Amino acid sequence: MSRTLRLDAVLIQAVIAGALSFAHLHDLAEAAGQDGWKAWAYPVSVDLLLVAAWRRMRTNAENRDAWLWFAIALVASLGANIATAGLLDLNNVPPWLRILVAGWPALAFLGGTLLAHAPAPTMEPEHTDQPHVEPAPDMTVERAPEPAPELPPADPAPQSAPPQPAPTAAAVPVPPALLDHAQKIADAHQAQTGAPIDTATLRTRLGVPPALADAIAIQLT
Repeated sequence: MSRTLRLDAVLIQAVIAGALSFAHLHDLAEAAGQDGWKAWAYPVSVDLLLVAAWRRMRTNAENRDAWLWFAIALVASLGANIATAGLLDLNNVPPWLRILVAGWPALAFLGGTLLAHAPAPTMEPEHTDQPHVEPAPDMTVERAPEPAPELPPADPAPQSAPPQPAPTAAAVPVPPALLDHAQKIADAHQAQTGAPIDTATLRTRLGVPPALADAIAIQLT
């Protein structure tokens, strides 16, 4: 309720101030020789220039042209209010004031045109907060194992040849050069460890098959 009353009071105050300023501008224009409808058009012109400059200032507060034309229209309005307050003889208006009043329409037209056709400021896109989207949880889809295709029955295994007996270590021939090399390895191992070399170590050092290693071990003993 109080907000409504304050709003109504502001509107009433604005209407009163606008009506008084309108009347002062009309009286000054009429005293400067602008009679009839022309005297009524002057306050309308001043008020419209004020409104146009004020709207441009709200759109772009750093627009110097809007501030300039707002100041010009405000000076015209305040000047009329002061001039009609008894400081000026309205029956004997000086020539310079007549010139200002006569030149006002052109000045107001220039200001209104510049304000109306001024480029609008580029509005930077607002950075809207993107909604936080939680990542979808990793889902592992387990599939049932497909049944293995049935294989055709295997052919009966051919009769394998009877296993041949593995050759004994004594039957494996040992080249003399390899035997000499093995003797050197065995002697070096005996000198380092104090124990005779075993068959596994000998086979690893020589890199020979197990049967050949056994045959060499037998001949080294």
